[in-house]
Amino acid sequence: MKTKIFNLFTLITLITFTSCGDKAKEAETKKAAEVAVSDSNYIVSTDKSTIEWKGFKPTGTHYGTIDIKAGKLSINNGVIEAGNFIIDMNSIVVNDIPVEEEGNAKLTNHLKSDDFFNTEAHPGAVFKITGIETTNGTTILSGNLTIKETTNNVSFPITTTYNENDKTMTLTSETFTIDRSKWNVKYGSKSFFDDLGDKFIKNDIELKIAINASIIK
Repeated sequence: MKTKIFNLFTLITLITFTSCGDKAKEAETKKAAEVAVSDSNYIVSTDKSTIEWKGFKPTGTHYGTIDIKAGKLSINNGVIEAGNFIIDMNSIVVNDIPVEEEGNAKLTNHLKSDDFFNTEAHPGAVFKITGIETTNGTTILSGNLTIKETTNNVSFPITTTYNENDKTMTLTSETFTIDRSKWNVKYGSKSFFDDLGDKFIKNDIELKIAINASIIK
């Protein structure tokens, strides 16, 4: 399918460590082109959409979720033409440590602190679609991801489905990774510190996005 480039609205996602998924392509920020009016607009159902994250360090693995705060997708002839979703960085949840244990709150607060995502100063992450391409049956979505006022372009495989009966759609990514050091998330990173020994945290963050959206009537 021919590559489509889009214009959008501000947007999304994420959190720390290494992965088993394919690494997202990181590139310079890309500018979206003007597009024609879409035939269908969908609003993201935030209560049915989420991002899963996983990170690794020598002593173990942490994982959890982050909420999608808002979003919109525009579709032409069954193809995503434009869209946006905003991630609520203050919604970071840790799932590998029982919530009643002290370590859960400690890790959650650390991830929200200036060491990592500084959610008080930067409560939202933004993803801005710049293109979509299908080759050999695999659809790749590309967009500008902004975290802590730093923007990089990333690409990852997605699957979309449409339900004509209730006018909904889903967008699900395969598991992919981003390199947190590209967004100046420095804590425990060998990219910034050379005296960490085995107390480092890997740069790669493993992510999986699941979005449910309903057509705007």
